[in-house]
Amino acid sequence: MSQGPLLDTHAIVCFLFDRTRLSAPARAEIQRSESAGDRFQVSTISIIEVRYLIEKGRLPETAYEDLVLSFHDPLLNVDLLSVDLDVAVAVERIPRDIVPHLPDRIIAATALTFNLPLVTADHRIRAAGIPTIW
Repeated sequence: MSQGPLLDTHAIVCFLFDRTRLSAPARAEIQRSESAGDRFQVSTISIIEVRYLIEKGRLPETAYEDLVLSFHDPLLNVDLLSVDLDVAVAVERIPRDIVPHLPDRIIAATALTFNLPLVTADHRIRAAGIPTIW
């Protein structure tokens, strides 16, 4: 198995719970990756961001537990990528004036660090020149 694309927080939530909310190109890339047996990548910051979004009232309380439990499913082809020193250093490559939300900058920096396309609907990340799929 090889590495598939990095899914941002919105994309992993949609991937797990409602794929119809993904764009047609994102769904096609996910289907292609699944057919190839690729393992999707998710930054651990996405787990933290889901907790934050629940606290802001933007996601239901069950989203966090459902997300964490899904990562324990041996049939789910998802790897978690840690926020390490290389990712931390790469954050400076993501302009804050274009991508102001720190979790989004960390996710974009993770894509750059691991040289992965990023599945994201975030127009700011796409405007920052990060290779994206949406």
